[in-house]
Amino acid sequence: MQSAAVPPPNAPDADSEAAAWATVLDQDALNRLRELDPDGKSGLLRRVLATYVQSLGRLLDQLAVARAASDLQGLRHVAHTLKSSSASVGALQLSALCADIERRVREGTGEGLDSRLDAMALEGRRILDALHPTSPAA
Repeated sequence: MQSAAVPPPNAPDADSEAAAWATVLDQDALNRLRELDPDGKSGLLRRVLATYVQSLGRLLDQLAVARAASDLQGLRHVAHTLKSSSASVGALQLSALCADIERRVREGTGEGLDSRLDAMALEGRRILDALHPTSPAA
């Protein structure tokens, strides 16, 4: 997956970019990340989100492979990995889905797992579309 092209903070489309982020990411989480680079000169927020987009795309591919192979441990690994990274960037809905899936797999509760995995994949693609509209997953 390609790295997201990131305009400078004062670019004309920076407002539309921030609006797209706000559709899928928690504003408080974004603000916490912005506090680490208050003037935005190091581009920390964009770099963190670009790294997250790459990881999310890779993990959604792993999710599809694990599902096709009925690999519960693979599913649990993907859910566990995405749970933390999603929470840190403010993708709270995806993080909650991942926590639920991880718990279901760990406890051996398969009921409703397919629908939760579908929701996880759908939410992941929605996030990819918002954060990196030109990504191959879009």
